Amino acid sequence: MATARMDSAAMDSAAMDSARMVRARPVIGITCYVEPASRGDWTDVPSSVLPQAYVTKVEEAGGLAVIIPPRADADEELATQVLSRLDGLVIAGGPDIDPDRYSQARHPHAQDHRADRDDMELALATAAAATDTPLLGICRGMQVMAVAAGGTLEQHVPDRVGHVDHSPALAVYGRHPVRTVPGTSLGRLLGRQTAVPSYHHQSVLTHPGFVPAAWAEDGTLEAMEDPNARFRVGVQWHPEEGDDPRLFEALVSAAAS
Repeated sequence: MATARMDSAAMDSAAMDSARMVRARPVIGITCYVEPASRGDWTDVPSSVLPQAYVTKVEEAGGLAVIIPPRADADEELATQVLSRLDGLVIAGGPDIDPDRYSQARHPHAQDHRADRDDMELALATAAAATDTPLLGICRGMQVMAVAAGGTLEQHVPDRVGHVDHSPALAVYGRHPVRTVPGTSLGRLLGRQTAVPSYHHQSVLTHPGFVPAAWAEDGTLEAMEDPNARFRVGVQWHPEEGDDPRLFEALVSAAAS
């Protein structure tokens, strides 16, 4: 009988050790679209979709990826509930934010916005700041972080820079160097300069609570970070489309802590 109890205790201990090993992988939420999608006999079915590259990069960095669909009824309370189940967050790329969100008239080149994504992601960015949840904003995600903090956007970068290197053609990523800002965590992570995959026509102009962390040669802000957070970084490029895992590894590391 005593042996049976010992065997049972050993099994319970092994199960607890296994559960701890599973929990050691931080859970990283990634925002996504709801868009019509076709597969097999089904055509234009509203679906939660996200490029698999985001999931792959999170998994390769040691995280467990969970997709977060947008909700038009999102507010900070709902976002806080979502974040309470997560260890870290990626706000993914996508279409332009509604310029009404930062009190500007719509530029002729502005894309159609997605109100559900704007609602959900702005709420998540606000809640992540309040809870110090590790956050990586990618392209649109960086812009969401700025607008959530009360910042503004440049609605069409080519008007200022006179070229389209940041987004050279429809569905084609550009590639250009960025220079990091000395003394920032991004600078320590990536070094003085790195080449990045890029696909954007908007950028961040003002960013309350954040400091510049990287610039393009044409003066476009390419990254920003919150110096008082565990990890709250926005990048204007698309690291999920490149072969440099360091941003995702830094996010997962911060989430694991």
